[in-house]
Amino acid sequence: MARVAGVEIPGKKHIGVALRYIYGIGPSVSQKVLDQAGIDATVEADNLNEDELNRIREIIDHGYQVEGELRKETNLDIRRLIEIGSYRGMRHRHNLPARGQRTRTNARTRRGSRQTVAGRGKRRGVAKK
Repeated sequence: MARVAGVEIPGKKHIGVALRYIYGIGPSVSQKVLDQAGIDATVEADNLNEDELNRIREIIDHGYQVEGELRKETNLDIRRLIEIGSYRGMRHRHNLPARGQRTRTNARTRRGSRQTVAGRGKRRGVAKK
């Protein structure tokens, strides 16, 4: 397994796919890096020699913000939105979707698992004795 940008990339996958294990590198950025380095995307990561790996490392280190730096910048951006009290900041503070999605249904990923509320149940229409 090779180590690029502080991440162990899987050796048995094509290098075009293996680079995506680095936070901040997706399909298009991976392809751009490999084009700049002059490496075929279908080569397995284990089959790369040290010179090719060093070219990839150099391109990523100098041209792209990845891993810790990117996570830190993203968190600072969210903190700034919260501090200035913007609408998006309020949505982040309350753990609600910030990009206009509906919340009446289908917001489970952001809101978490369902929480029971007193007075709401299966027997809503039944009169109390």
